[in-house]
This record gives sequence, structure tokens and C-alpha cells, in this order.
Amino acid sequence: MLSLKSKYRTHTCGELNDKSVGKAVILSGWVHRKRDHGALMFIDLRDNYGITQIVVDGGDPHLEKIRPESVIMVHGNVVARDSSAVNDKIPTGSIEIQAVSWEILTNSDVLPFQVFGDDGSVSEDLRLKYRYIDLRRESLHKNILFRNSVIKFLRDEMWDLGFSEFQTPILTVSSPEGARDYIVPSRNHHGMFYALPQAPQQFKQLIQISGFDRYFQIAPCFRDEDLRSDRLLEFYQLDLEMSFVDLLDIQAVGDKIMPAMISKFVPDAKIAKKIPHITFEEAMLKYGSDKPDLRNPIEITDVTEIFRGSDFGIFADAIEKGSVVRAIPGPNSSDKPRSFFDKLSEFATSELGLGGLGYIIFGEEAKGPVAKKMDAVRIAKLKEISGDKSALFFVCEKAEVAAKAAGKLRTKLGNDLELINDKEFCLCWVEDFPMYELNEETGKIDFGHNPFSLPKGELDGDPLAIKANQFDMVLNGVEICSGGLRNYNPETMVKAFAIAGYGEDVVKEKFGGMYAAFQYGAPPHGGCAFGIDRLIQIMLDSENLREVVLFPTNQRGQDLMLGAPREVTEQQLREVHIQVRKKV
Repeated sequence: MLSLKSKYRTHTCGELNDKSVGKAVILSGWVHRKRDHGALMFIDLRDNYGITQIVVDGGDPHLEKIRPESVIMVHGNVVARDSSAVNDKIPTGSIEIQAVSWEILTNSDVLPFQVFGDDGSVSEDLRLKYRYIDLRRESLHKNILFRNSVIKFLRDEMWDLGFSEFQTPILTVSSPEGARDYIVPSRNHHGMFYALPQAPQQFKQLIQISGFDRYFQIAPCFRDEDLRSDRLLEFYQLDLEMSFVDLLDIQAVGDKIMPAMISKFVPDAKIAKKIPHITFEEAMLKYGSDKPDLRNPIEITDVTEIFRGSDFGIFADAIEKGSVVRAIPGPNSSDKPRSFFDKLSEFATSELGLGGLGYIIFGEEAKGPVAKKMDAVRIAKLKEISGDKSALFFVCEKAEVAAKAAGKLRTKLGNDLELINDKEFCLCWVEDFPMYELNEETGKIDFGHNPFSLPKGELDGDPLAIKANQFDMVLNGVEICSGGLRNYNPETMVKAFAIAGYGEDVVKEKFGGMYAAFQYGAPPHGGCAFGIDRLIQIMLDSENLREVVLFPTNQRGQDLMLGAPREVTEQQLREVHIQVRKKV
């Protein structure tokens, strides 16, 4: 490691301890906190590596004017603290520096908010405007250093697995990949535009066609999407692609790296030894989501046949019209007050859009409106699903609506009944996704997942029945990876896009480079990408992605620190052949 010593410091502010007592040292850093005791002044001096307490003789008017976050250099001697003054919370807490001389390197203006104390009441926009000050705060500073360690770990692992790191272009071509592109006008090519990559999808496949066997990069990706706490305009992923592989070969990378990463960075995490594989259909049936949180022990059951022909007419009639009934157990909830069930019913109507929420409470006997209309045989079957001292909640709707509503109710019950163990990190692979789906707005067939996926079997028959060689990896209910085998045959590619309404001319126009490359010998290949920002967010148990990124935009996509986006000059617009229309 390169020495940290220079004319400004002999040691860092996190390095000295009781073994350093008696040494003459030079330290430089920020004034984290200042306490004036008259005859003595105590300064907590902070740098990237920690905090050291400095003791300075008081009474110096220049010293008294130093504001917090000023940068100073101190010459002094290391002395042991009195036993009563030892601070066990920091590595340097057993010593302090008796200052001999000091120098102000830069004096700070009055701060817009305090660095000391990590005040949580400061607005996010103010923090983002002064991000360079915000990043000095202990929690955020640690988050960014944590991120650095995670990325180094991922790089080391990928190199150890035999992958080569390559960089793909940032200025590329626009392609339909599920979100809006950021477009960049060309000065030299009138009326033409580059696009920032939503992902390096075409390039990673072209790398395999070029004969490089295993590729990875820490790739920046750009999507012009509506923002929220778990979405950023610019994000990073561990992107990888491999030749001559099957699905399990690709998933083996995640099987090795993800548990190892979590174990390293969250030492008290509970991780299952084996990562389960769940089909998309099973996930939607049992968990009501293609991103199931397996920390939640609740499983959904289809009870349509139990209610078919029953005296509970609301459900029985709906079943005859094509609805299904899903049952969601509430373990050990039979003794909950009436208000508990009323709040769940309100949640079902206001949040899930259901007409109501049926349930049976299995205490000493079966109780509730549904139980009164069901015979003993049917109630016994339902009790087998629920168990003793529990309640069973029912959603009756068309299959897709019922699945999603039951999934959200499962999540709420898991949280309300405190069934989630925060120390658990539950990974799973979700696979066998539909290749196509019905677009609700247009009524047309559209790609259900990655359009470059290799379909399973032939592209004949009902498009909605075709499965893709596609998978996601899910961690605690969050998708952290997506990938699969790629379509490497040009004829199959044309046919796959034709089903989604894209003619061969569109394929050649939008994906001409890759389509042409397929004509010259493409290996079977596949890969995936892990969302780095989200992985770090989960490991740090942070509620907001902006807490794990150096310089993010706010929720309106604005960089308040540097002032982007902003208007450009008329000359700049002319150079790229653009005229801006005034918004009406």
C-alpha cells in the first residue's frame, strides 16, 4: 500500500493508540467538534480513517474563531488519557494529542447543517445540494466505503472465477429494452442521436460472438424512468456473459458469489446452504409474487375447489364466472382483537381494490361470516391449511388479480404478525418465465421479459404458453439479478420478434449489428446482471438507494449540487442542430 505519510501528517486520525504514547506526530483533518473549557480546548479531529482528540491550550482568539469543518494541521505529542476519560467507542479513545502548534489550512463558512451527530431531520434536498458536506457524516461516509469494499470483493471473485473485465461503450444506439432511453444529439451527424445504454445487452453478446469466453464489468446503466426511493436514473450492475453454457452454469456464479458476499459483509446473517429454484407459476401461486420474500413462512393455497358449489354464494357464483379463491393463513392470530380483522378488511378494499375480505377464525371452533355458510367437511379441509389458533383469509378474483392481491396480503400479514426475521437473508432463483405477455393497454402480444432470451421449445402454438430460458435471483423479496440463455440463431430471433409484432425489417434496423454478427458463427451463450446498488442497500438495511450512492439525483431527477439538468446556450443548440420549443 502507498504510504499515507506526507508533510501534512505522520499518522491518520484513526491510527494512534496507547502503544503510540510519547510519539511526536502531525495530524491533519476536519474539525469534527470543538469544546471550549476555558483553560483548555478539546478538538475532535476527523479524517477518512477516524477521529482523534486534540488538546490545545485555551485563550487563543484565532483558535476560538475556528468553525466546525475547518481543516487544520496539528503538531503535537501523544499522551494517555486519564482512565475516567477513556472513550471505548473509538479506536483512538485511549489517547489524545497535546498540541504544540497548529495551522488553519482552510476555514469553514457557517454550515447549512451539522456534520456531527448525523441529524436525521435535515431535508433530503438540502443534503443533496451540499452532498460533499453530507458525505462527511459518519453513517453516509461508512456506506460509501462499504460500497467500495463490496465492489472490490465482486471484482476479485470474478477474476478468481476466470472472467475477463471489459468496458463497453456509453454512447450507443437506442433500442427497445423496456424503459425510455436518454438520448444524446450528434454534432457531426445532423438529426441523429446516440443513446446511453439501459444495459450492455447487445455488447455483452457481441463479446461472446467475438470469441471471448467469459466477460464481466461493473457497468453503468441509464434509464429515464419515474423515480422513487428504490430507483435511480443511473445505476450500476455486475454484468457478466459466458459462452457454451446452460442455465445452471450461469446460476452457479450467483450460487457462489452471493452467499459469500453476504456472509463477509453481514457476519450475523442467517443464510440457507442451498438456494431453492422456484418456477414463475409456483411463485405466483404460493407467494403471489415473482419476487417472493422467503423469510415470510406464509404460503398461499388455491382453495377454489373447496368453495365450488358451496353455500357461500358470493364465492361459489364468482367461481362459475371464472374467478379463483386463494387462501392466506394468519398463524396464531385467532386471539387477535376485532380491530385487527377490521383493519385487514379496510386494507383489502382501500389498498388491494377488493370488494371485501372473507376470513375464518379457527379457535375452539370455526368463527366468522364465511364459516357460517360452509359445511363441516369443507371447514375441516380449510383448517388443515390454516392450523389451530389461526385465521384463514380469502381472496376471490380472476386468477392474475387474485394472485397479486393475495401476495400483498401475505406480505402485510408477515409484517403485522412479526414473522420476518431481519437477520435472515433468503435467496431464491425464479425461472420459467413466460416468453410473452398480453399488453393490457394495447391488447397485443409483447415480450414478457428480456427480448433477447432463448425460448424454451418451438415458437409455435399459443404465444402466452411459451416459456423463456430466463431467470431472476431474488433476495428478501427484491429482484437482485436477471439473466438467462440468449437467442443466438438469426432465424429464431426474427421469429421471436415477429410474434411480438416486430417485423424482420425492424429487427435489422434496431439490432442490425447483432443480427449481422449472428450470420458469422455465434456460440450458445448466456449471462446475467446483479444490481449492485440494491445489494448494498439490502446489506446495509437502508430504506433509500440514495444512501448508498456518492452523488445521486433527487426524486425529480435533479442534481441540486451542480445544477443539472439546465438550459444550454443557443450556440450549443445550433451545434447539435436542435431548436427547443417553448412548453405551452
